[in-house]
Amino acid sequence: MIKKVPELSIFFPFWNEEANIENVVNSAIPVAKKVARKWEIIMVDDGSSDKTREIAERLAATDDRLKLISHQPNRGYGAALTSGFTHAEYDLIVFTDGDGQFDFSEVTNLLEKSNKADIVIGFRKKRRDKKLFKRLLLMNLLKVWDLMLFRFYFKDIDCGFKLFTRDAVAKLMPLRSEGAMITTEILAKAKRKKLKIKEVGVTHYPRELGHQTGANVPVIIRAILESIILWYDLHYGRT
Repeated sequence: MIKKVPELSIFFPFWNEEANIENVVNSAIPVAKKVARKWEIIMVDDGSSDKTREIAERLAATDDRLKLISHQPNRGYGAALTSGFTHAEYDLIVFTDGDGQFDFSEVTNLLEKSNKADIVIGFRKKRRDKKLFKRLLLMNLLKVWDLMLFRFYFKDIDCGFKLFTRDAVAKLMPLRSEGAMITTEILAKAKRKKLKIKEVGVTHYPRELGHQTGANVPVIIRAILESIILWYDLHYGRT
């Protein structure tokens, strides 16, 4: 049984996840109580057009450890992560995606490595996405792209289950990418800052409710543009 950590900030980015948000948050609460003496759960609503914000407001009203940050309009996955990092109060910060494809109880696997690393990143032991071939192709193209541009390699760069120390986040800030290249920016900056990164396997589950949007054409085009801007900034001293 893992020893409780003193403090843990948990956040979930949500965009049009009315079908998932309540279960994701309510499933995380008993885990938070089990693994941390002090904890908070931050729900980042990234400009949802459905009832996500309404449900988040109702949840936040039940416990002052449940907090809502809301964007209007929708800004992107990277912006949601940045808001989560910015509003987190405690010394360890963890996030998972809000689509129900991860079991938050597996945060114990990340916490076990947190005293030996600045950042602990999950990798999906077996991906369970719809349109799996397309997803795997994009994942491997991203690995090649990041290796060429930023000279790093990880098993699963964009896995949405990661843990950070507050000091690591402070060294990574400010984060510029507002779209899908946020993870590349985080890892590229971490490499430059010589932060210690550990990888740990996590279980990935099929999305049962809601709709995936991460592999659509506008997201991919935005990611390519953001990665080129990031490369320029890193090489010419602007970040």
